[in-house]
This record gives sequence, structure tokens and C-alpha cells, in this order.
Amino acid sequence: MEDKLMLQKQADTIRFLCADMVQQANSGHPGAPMGLADIVTVLSRHINHNPKDTKWLNRDRLVFSGGHASSLVYSFLHLSGYDLSLEDLKEFRQLGSKTPGHPEYGDVPGVEVTTGPLGQGVTNAVGFAMAAKYAGNILNSDKVNVIDHKVYCLCGDGDLQEGISYEACAFAGHLNLDNLVVIYDSNEITIEGSTNIAWSENVKQRFEAQGWQVARIDGHNFDEINEVLENSKSQTKPLMIIADTTIAKGACEKEGSHHAHGAPLGDDEIANSKKKAGFDPQKKFYISEDVKSRFECAIEKGDLSQSKWNKIVKNELNEEQSTLLDNLLNPSIEKIAYPTYKDGSGVATRDSNGQILNAIAKAIPGFMGGSADLGPSNKSELKGMGNFPNGRNIHFGIREHSMAAITNAFALYGLFIPFSATFFIFSDYLKPAARLSALMSLKNFYVWTHDSIGVGEDGPTHQPIEQLSQYRALPNFYTYRPADANENVKSWKKALSMNAPASFVCSRQKLTVLKDDRAIGDVENGGYLLTKRDNATVTLMASGSEVYPCLKAACTLEKLGIQTNIVSVPCFDLLIEQDKHYIDSIIDPKTKVLAVEAGAGVEWYRFADDVICMTRFGASSPADKLFKKFGFTEENITKKACELVGIEYKSAVSCKES
Repeated sequence: MEDKLMLQKQADTIRFLCADMVQQANSGHPGAPMGLADIVTVLSRHINHNPKDTKWLNRDRLVFSGGHASSLVYSFLHLSGYDLSLEDLKEFRQLGSKTPGHPEYGDVPGVEVTTGPLGQGVTNAVGFAMAAKYAGNILNSDKVNVIDHKVYCLCGDGDLQEGISYEACAFAGHLNLDNLVVIYDSNEITIEGSTNIAWSENVKQRFEAQGWQVARIDGHNFDEINEVLENSKSQTKPLMIIADTTIAKGACEKEGSHHAHGAPLGDDEIANSKKKAGFDPQKKFYISEDVKSRFECAIEKGDLSQSKWNKIVKNELNEEQSTLLDNLLNPSIEKIAYPTYKDGSGVATRDSNGQILNAIAKAIPGFMGGSADLGPSNKSELKGMGNFPNGRNIHFGIREHSMAAITNAFALYGLFIPFSATFFIFSDYLKPAARLSALMSLKNFYVWTHDSIGVGEDGPTHQPIEQLSQYRALPNFYTYRPADANENVKSWKKALSMNAPASFVCSRQKLTVLKDDRAIGDVENGGYLLTKRDNATVTLMASGSEVYPCLKAACTLEKLGIQTNIVSVPCFDLLIEQDKHYIDSIIDPKTKVLAVEAGAGVEWYRFADDVICMTRFGASSPADKLFKKFGFTEENITKKACELVGIEYKSAVSCKES
């Protein structure tokens, strides 16, 4: 190991940069960054990355799962030569800065994934390792390795207490991900005090039981840190390094205290700590030239590694490898041959969705995913395409939350367009990861079948009622609820053209395929005028399975002398992005508007005078009886429309009969 005085000086530089950042912002978490400074200093010798090219495909991925330790992330990136200046560090946690409170992908050069909600980063690291494993399996040959990098993750006690980490780490052990190294910052401190007030498990035994290699080190001993990282190069399983550390290491008074977790240390404490370490207590954000030069060796090392890799890719790949790599890097959605559907036929949108998934996969080699043990019900199997890690079907097991966070990593990896599938009701389990998909603008797709009370006999525990409203409230996330197979196809076409996550809420029951003609607009607008009548006095709006009964009700209303327009809204999120002119063209302001949807439906009042929706949980019964009980029928829609225009339903029928 090289001069330990230099290592100590580098580590202390990181410590005090972090302390200064938090102090200047008067906000943040100095404890974990100071405790991890020694590990990150040694890790910087081992990680293979290029600060000048954050998208190099074969770089090692470094994930900071404890996103509250963001000052450590930014200090490491700045010192390593990424496009993050010292002035950026001084703007820590300020409006519009490149150094937000938690690391954000896309805003901070070198940040691999947005982390902060504990456990997400650990699971993203598992996803990166899975993506790398599959990429290597399909791209490498006996002669050439296109993908052979490592995935490193720094995590803390809180990450491992979160349930998502149990899901993901058990899966990593099952898959034998020997390219994954997780470094556990075991400082035994949480916000409320010592971890022993709520946690007493044996982490070593836990990970060994899950199929991991486990090593335990002193997280402040440079030799031990270096040795375990050197040994990791020949690991045969995922590796958990339990690093015993002291929170706020190097602080004079607050070292080892939970008070250092989430609050500035104070000017006097920082000054005294710097003096104790041999630093000038008056200098803030100080980096000596020798420390800067040592860290920035990463640039030359990274350039050299990437240049060697570029030559291999250019000169040593066979034609098959080269073509596949190019197709993975440059997917062509124009090549997709979508299925077609005959008017009047009955097709459940989960069935059409399965056919669409297979059509996409045939055209795009990087399109892959799987289900949380519901593949046959979700219709999500990619037929004839094998199982992970050699094929494109991933069997996630009953792990919805980690499934979504893993596919977030696949979306970020650089080669893949992922999807995941479960019942719509279980989307609740994965909401935090779906939210991060939206925050990062990831091309990650969610297939959620068994929609609404159409689930039927399984009853209210499995019937999603409020979920549509929940996901429509999520910014930059597009939820499609197609009325038929044709809308499903067009929904996928639109979703694949966007840089944002999308979900497809699909029916268990068959839905009638409608004529593929439009009066105004189309699916790409989120909503469109399906049928238009002159002198209409009522507009019926609906999504999914409720569009067809609205069409039938419109026929009855016409016989009663009430002219009715029909608006189908497969994607409410897209519709509200349209301008007023378009919205007024499909929702005539002169008409009374009735919205119909077998969900909570609160968002429809943005457009509607009244809404037929679910105001309670469902019930256990065949689906047709449930739709009748809760008013999603031609008769009830007709009745409500009559009430809107001031015609008493029975009187109208009597008048008609006379």
C-alpha cells in the first residue's frame, strides 16, 4: 500500500470538504461522509471509470445508496475530475445548483442513479449488476470481453433495514452476481441513536444465508480496505463488505455521536477538527495540490482504459457481436410490426398487451423484462426468448418493489429498454421506485393487469380503486388505460416515442374492439373525440372498459332526443398537457360533461360536471354483476346523462313510448 500519510491527507480532505459543504448550507448530513472518507479514498484506487466520459459503457458503476451522504458523492466526483467545480460544492443544497440535497441523475455529472429513499440504491446496484451480467452473456465471446466491469455500492444501516434490500439481495444471491460489491458502512448509528434500539440481527449470517460472500474489515484501516477490494477481483459470489466505521470520524467532539448524522457540526467544531488533523482551521473548501493531483489520476487512468476498450470494440469484435452491440445502442422502434385487431372482436387488453410486448421484443433486442411471479396472468412472457441471465425473461419472484428499482437500473445501463409486470393492485408495493422512474425520466415500462372491479371474484383486496388517481397525480409518469386492443397498440407507440416512464393498465375481461376511426385527435393526445354529433348537449368521457358502455348509452340517449359526444381518454396525463383549443375541440364547453370510470375518479372533475366512479371498495362477485351493482352500465349512464340535462329518466322513456 502506498504512503499512508498521503492516504490520510486525501481522506481528511474529503472529510473537511463534506463538513464545510454542510456547514455553509446550514443543512445536510456530515456524519456518514466523514465516516466513509477512508473507504472512498482507497476505493478511488480500484474503481475503473473515466471522469471525462460519464457514459462509457464498460465503466465500473458506483452507487451511493445512502443518498443523504451526498456531500461525499460530490467531493469524490469533484476531486476525481468530473465536471463539478469547487464553486458547485459551495452551492450545496441551493436552488438551481448541481449539488442538490440528494444525488440526482442527469443533474450531477457522474451520478449513476438518483438515490435518497433508503434501500433504492442497493437495489439499483443489483439491477446494474444484472444488466452487466446479461450484457456480458450476449456480447462477450471466448476471444473478446465487451462487458467485464464491476458494480460497487455504498450503503448504511438504514438501507439494510428497508424491506426492499431483503428482496434485492436475496435475488442477487440467487443469481450469483459475482460482479457486485456492496460496502456496508456499519457505524451503528441512526437518527434516533444507536441501531440497537431497533435492530439486532446478524448481518453476516443474513448475507451468507442469501448466498453472498461476506468479509468484515475496519473501515478506517487502509490496508484492510485495500486488501478486501483487491480480493474482490476474484470473487465468485456477490460480495458484502461489512466495514466497521465511526460516524463523523475526525470530528473532535461529535465523533461517534448520532448528533452528527443530520445537522452541521458547527464552525468551532470544524475548526478544531481541522487543527487536530494538521489542516489550517481558517481555510474552508481547501484542497492541496498534491491531493488534487493524486485524485485526478483517475482521468489519465480512465482515458487509457476506455481507449483500450474502444480499440477492442472497433477492431476485435466479430460481425455478429458488432451488429448486436449497435442494435442495442441504437434501438429502432420503427421496425416494430404491431399486431392488428378486427372490429367487433373481443380481446382482453392484457392479451393484446402480451402480443404487443412480443412484437416489440422481436424488433428491439434490448427490450426485456418480466413479472413478479404472475407471468401467465400478466401475459408478459417473451416467447422463445429464454430466461435470464441468458435470455430476456426475468423471473423476479414475488418482489414488486425491487423489481421496479432493478428495472430502473436496466433503463439507466445504456443498452436496454425494460418492462415489469404485476397486478394493478400490487403497484402499491412498488410506488417509491416508480416515482424515481419519473424523477429520472427513465424509459421504464410498467404492465399492470387485472384492472378495476373487473378482477371479479378475488374481491376488494385485489380490486384497484384509487391507484389510477394516484399514478395520474405523479408528475412525468404516463398511465395508459386503453379501451381496446387498438388503443393499446397506439398507447405503446406513443410511450416508446417519449423519454419518460409509462404504465399500461389492462383488463382481465375481454373488451370489444372498436372501429379505428376518430372524429378529432387520437391516442397520442391522451384523449380524443371518438364520436361527434351535431348540436350535442352531453359529452360522455371514459377510459378503458367504460368506453364501450358509454357508446351504447349514447345510442339510447339519441333515441331519447339527446345528442351525445363520446370522448375516450386512454391517457389522462397526456390529455391535460394539451392546449385549451384542443381540449375545447373534443370536450365541447356548451355540453354537460359526464365522466365514467371504475376507479376513484376524483381527477375527472377537472372536466366533468358529474362522475360515475367508485366511492367505496369493491366486492367479491363475477365482474358483470359488479359493473351492474356499481353503476357502470348503459342504463345507469343514460340515467345520469338525462339528469344532467334536466330530463327525468322515466319521463323520458314514457315520452319516447308515447
